[in-house]
Amino acid sequence: MRRHPHRRTWSLAAVALVGLAALTACGGEDDAGAAGGSSGSTTLRLGYFPNITHAPAVVGVEKGIFAEKLGADVKLEPKTFNAGPAAIEAIFSGALDATYIGPNPTVNAHSKSNGEAVRVISGAASGGVALVVKPGITSVEQLKGKKIATPQLGNTQDVALRFWLKEKGIETTKEGGGDVKIVPQENAQTVETFGSGAIDGAWVPEPFVSRLVNAGGKVLVDERDLWPDRKFVITNLIVSAKFLKDHPDVVQKLVEAQVAANEFVNTNPDEAQQAISDHLGKITGKPLDLKLIKQAWPTLEFTNDPIPSSLKTGLDHAVAVGLTQPVDLDGLYDLKYLNEVLKAQGKPEVVQP
Repeated sequence: MRRHPHRRTWSLAAVALVGLAALTACGGEDDAGAAGGSSGSTTLRLGYFPNITHAPAVVGVEKGIFAEKLGADVKLEPKTFNAGPAAIEAIFSGALDATYIGPNPTVNAHSKSNGEAVRVISGAASGGVALVVKPGITSVEQLKGKKIATPQLGNTQDVALRFWLKEKGIETTKEGGGDVKIVPQENAQTVETFGSGAIDGAWVPEPFVSRLVNAGGKVLVDERDLWPDRKFVITNLIVSAKFLKDHPDVVQKLVEAQVAANEFVNTNPDEAQQAISDHLGKITGKPLDLKLIKQAWPTLEFTNDPIPSSLKTGLDHAVAVGLTQPVDLDGLYDLKYLNEVLKAQGKPEVVQP
């Protein structure tokens, strides 16, 4: 994957391509009552997705790491979401203060608010994405005439697939035409359509990579191989700019909690995997198969670095495949709090864009 020179203005898969998804509140918490209040009664409403790529959040909530780091003066209200657009809409409406989220919705929020709504304050995870295909497909040339699924038109994985095919000289269209027919569909549906033969492969995140492999597929492209040092952002932590302005002390504690959660995930993988299975069981009614979690685990790196260069490069790829609008990303990152925490712990600081 070609690295592009950084510019002040970057590009975004068209905002119009991103539809709102359903919001699921975790634990029946009331969305009323804005975060804030007097000293000693601040509420932090924290969003995350119930999946492996959000492991620091899932484990941090399940093991009480966030509650401990935030302290008795901050009431934590965790909320789960099914998709990035729903989490962003919750931030816009004032129903959410911070959330773990992917790169594309992050930039979408920045774009829609003219750079006013959110700030990236930490990374969370890198990797965990692959192109899985039918066993008979062994080269990119054999994808011609095939149907390949992505999670959503214009989403992070959709752009990655289209750019990779373009670099290989294979044409695609937003309407699903071209040499390879790209079929946007929900990840859960993709497992079914792959099994039935309706699609020939999919560019998806974990745990769906592992699920497709277990359904008879094979990995044709591990996306880590397309990035420098095999690192690219799949999940970062953003906060409402208003909440950051009003409660910098709480944001500092939140970042401390994120760093502590990542430390736990990386030093206690077995316990973290069990926590993920248990926590998802509480949310969905069915624990995620522990064997599936262990299978997917090695493809992910849980890192506090949001890897800004990969987000910007990914947006440049969206330009190349025609899913773009100009976006100035100045001011999106505020890594001051993260670097203060890392410095205090004697850990390497991350680069502020």
